[in-house]
Amino acid sequence: MTTDLTPGTLVRNPAHPEWGLGQVQSAIGERVTVNFEHMGKLALNVAVVALEVVDDLP
Repeated sequence: MTTDLTPGTLVRNPAHPEWGLGQVQSAIGERVTVNFEHMGKLALNVAVVALEVVDDLP
């Protein structure tokens, strides 16, 4: 999944939908920094946190 996570990719965390839409800021290996609309910037390990790539917005 980390190959899909490049800067600018839009994602959601299905375990925390209240965080809102996030935009990947950086991705190095399994470490990804995402800026979420309701949670701010977070550094996540995608081996632990399963992010969903958002392909289409309403």
